[in-house]
Amino acid sequence: MTFIHQTRVYWEDTDGGGIVYYANYLKFAERARTEWLRVAGFDQSKLRAEFGILFVVRDCRIRYKNPAKLDDLLNVTVAADEISSHKLRIKQRVMRGELCCAELVVELVAVRADTGRLANVPPAVHAALMQKF
Repeated sequence: MTFIHQTRVYWEDTDGGGIVYYANYLKFAERARTEWLRVAGFDQSKLRAEFGILFVVRDCRIRYKNPAKLDDLLNVTVAADEISSHKLRIKQRVMRGELCCAELVVELVAVRADTGRLANVPPAVHAALMQKF
C-alpha cells in the first residue's frame, strides 16, 4: 500500500532559477515518511517517549529524473519495501502529476534514543506497520 503526502514547492525550496535545489528532495521525502508513521499511529515524539527508539537513516539512494519547479504541487509517495526486526526499507517517489521528479530508496534503522545503539523495532510498531502498510 502506498501512502501519499502532498507538498507545494516554495521559493525557499528552489535555487535562483526556480528549480528545486537537489537536497530539498530529501526534505520532502523525510516529511512524507514522518506523516506515514503518524498515520500508522506513531509520531516521532511518541516513538521516543513511549518506546525509547528513533528511526535514523542508514542508507539513502536517490535518482533525479525531472525537475520540480516553483509553485508545483508534488505528491511524495511512501511504500514499505521491507520491514524487519530492526530495519525499514522504504521506496519513495516525488511526483509532479504523472511525471516522476525523483526516486528514493531509504533504509531506516531503529536505534535506542538514549545510546544511539541499534535496537529492535518494538512489536507494537512492527505489527502496526505490517498491518497498515
